Order: sequence, then structure tokens, then C-alpha cells
Amino acid sequence: MSMGTLSLVRPRTWVLPSVYRPQEDTRLLLRALYREEVRAGTELLDLGSGSGALAVGAARRGAQVTAVDICWQAVLATRVNAWLSGQRLTVHRGDLTAAVRGRSFDMLVSNPPYVPAPENQAPRGLARAWDAGRNGRLLVDRICDAAPRVLRPGGVLLMVHSGLCGAEDTLEQLTSAGLRATVSDRAVIPFGPILRSRLAWLRCQGLLDEVQDTEELVIIRAENS
Repeated sequence: MSMGTLSLVRPRTWVLPSVYRPQEDTRLLLRALYREEVRAGTELLDLGSGSGALAVGAARRGAQVTAVDICWQAVLATRVNAWLSGQRLTVHRGDLTAAVRGRSFDMLVSNPPYVPAPENQAPRGLARAWDAGRNGRLLVDRICDAAPRVLRPGGVLLMVHSGLCGAEDTLEQLTSAGLRATVSDRAVIPFGPILRSRLAWLRCQGLLDEVQDTEELVIIRAENS
């Protein structure tokens, strides 16, 4: 899938100020999603749907998509963007898999909040779109825990997060749960405004060295046995 094709998600993506706007991590995850065997009838769960860019992209391939976000503005954005794109989605407001308790899926995709933050509790307001505790794993760990229960045999998890969160920790957690996990994609991008505002704190925590000025994004792919 070319970047030119992926850019089609951008002009018609409608967001509210409190909703995460599609960026490099969204496009990286879309590329990974489009390499998978997504077809008519594939049941796919998008956790933390944000603007709905991933959910809409999967629906365009024929997947039966269920999207979940805890933020009502994100739920609204996902519904509006599905309508603008002519796609049908099921959208729930809820806390990760609590909104789909008892269900299983062929695929699970997620672009969760993953930015390390000085506060270790769940963020409020706009920061919920990116802040994820002191190690950036507040949501990543919960998704790793949920994946074996939510995925059907042979089902696939695709999740993007920063290298600052510890890709090896994610792989170890998923492997310990019985999934076959790898890093399928990597991309290096300049720091965005949030990370730039926290450089001193990140360096003090040992998450960055004194000269690092780029962030690595990773796609974690895990298959349920």
C-alpha cells in the first residue's frame, strides 16, 4: 500500500480538539493492516479508535468492524468518519474490552496512548489521547493481557507504540501468554511537540540519551495459537 493511497484517509478525517488526529503511527499501522488477509467477514476489533481512521480502513477491506473508545468525542468522530466514508461500523463507548465482554475476533488492532508521562495515574481530558503513565505502558500492558482472551485461534494482534515503551517488554508479555509475537515494522520520526516538551524529564528517567532527537515507532504483530 503506497503512502499516496494511505493519504486518502487524511482529507476526510474529521476530529474534535480532544481526539487524536491521524499521524505517522496511524499510517504505519494502516500499512501493516493492509498486508493482512482482511476480507469480507473478517471480524475486527479496534481498541481506542480515536478518529476511526483504522476502523474505516479495515471496513473498506470488507471487515466487520467493532470500534471502542472511552472518550465520547472519539466515539462521535469514529461514527462521523465512518459515515463520511460510506462505511458501516459498530462503535461502543467503553474501557477497552469491557465494551465487548464475552466476544472474540479474528483481528485486534490498536494505536493506544503510549507517551511516557510524569504522572503514573490515568490521565484526564485531552492528555488521555497520548499519556500512558511513567513507562508509557498503562494501556499497552492491558491490551497485551486482553489479546489472548479476545483473539480466536489464528487471530492476529497489530499494535503500534513508541520504542520508548519497550518493544522487548511487549514481545515478552505476549510470548508468555502463548502468542507468536514479532516486531513487523519500524519507523524513525522526529519528536513531536509532546515529547519535545518532556525532553528533560525523559532524559532524567533514562528513557533518552542527551543527543537523541528522534523516536522509533514499532508495529507489534502477534498471532494467537
